Amino acid sequence: MFVRTPAARTAAALAAVILGALLLAGCGQDDDPSVAAPSAAPTSVAPSSVTSTGPTPTAASTPSAAASTAAVDQQITVTIAKKRVDPPTGRVTVSKGQSVRITVTSDVADELHVHGYDLGARLPAGTPGSVEFRADKTGLFEVETHESELVLFQLVVR
Repeated sequence: MFVRTPAARTAAALAAVILGALLLAGCGQDDDPSVAAPSAAPTSVAPSSVTSTGPTPTAASTPSAAASTAAVDQQITVTIAKKRVDPPTGRVTVSKGQSVRITVTSDVADELHVHGYDLGARLPAGTPGSVEFRADKTGLFEVETHESELVLFQLVVR
């Protein structure tokens, strides 16, 4: 039978806190638990209205019931080729509480990051990567790639 002394319990708790801090430290690290593996390409859906202050990424409304993926309120799709963002960088406005899926395809390996929500996805070259979340925080949030440091768009949640 193994009995821990109070000093051993304190040391174990301290080690757990330090390990947790190391895992959370550093934006864009490969060991970031919020970075998801790429998902399958989204189902095409009909466009919806998106408030814009310039060119915006493609946004779509809730997919049909026949779609194999979970329903989302806003689908935002971006393609990166030769360090060019398509559609060009702009703002996408969504309502607070909406379900949002951001899908990005890059011609080079990179990492997608949604600031403020601390979400990300690996972007293997030529393979779409997605993040899906409920827009429960209001404000202006930058969506970018880490390796190439490209701003894809600004997400406005109202």
